[in-house]
Amino acid sequence: MASAFFFDAEPVCELPSLPPTLDACALCAKPLGRDCDIFMYRGDAPFCSEECRGEQMQLDAIRPRRAAARRQQQQQYSSRTESRHRESRKVSVAT
Repeated sequence: MASAFFFDAEPVCELPSLPPTLDACALCAKPLGRDCDIFMYRGDAPFCSEECRGEQMQLDAIRPRRAAARRQQQQQYSSRTESRHRESRKVSVAT
């Protein structure tokens, strides 16, 4: 006996996810033409030139170093304020 039901793996109401748009450069927002070269970075970011892609790569390389330097400055500031608070808590007692 054959089954009269057909089950689809995809829900009826949902649209399939679309690939990222390749309309404009991810750095300078210059429109990308269909007949020009597109330089990709990290799989889904389109760039209009090797220069824009290289600049984005440099920015991505700098970001972790800046974050680390910022964390170090915050730690130094918090340790300085903690030592000031400890000093201000000292009480001299006259005998």
